[in-house]
Amino acid sequence: MNKQELINAIASGASLSKVEADRALNATTDAITHALAQGNRVQLTGFGSFVVRVRVAHTGRNPQNRRYY
Repeated sequence: MNKQELINAIASGASLSKVEADRALNATTDAITHALAQGNRVQLTGFGSFVVRVRVAHTGRNPQNRRYY
C-alpha cells in the first residue's frame, strides 16, 4: 500500500474527503517524526511502536563496480 492508497482508505473509512484524509495522515506522520526526533518512543496500541536506535556504521559495496564506500 502506498501513501495515496492509504489516504483513500482513510477517506472512505472515516467519511472524510481525500484532502482531509491527506491532512490527517500528514499531521500524524509529522507528529510521529517530531517525537522520534526528540528521542521519544512512539507506541500505537494495536499497531506497533517506533523508536530510534543508533547503530554502528558499516561499509557498503556497489555490486556493479565492487567499490566500497
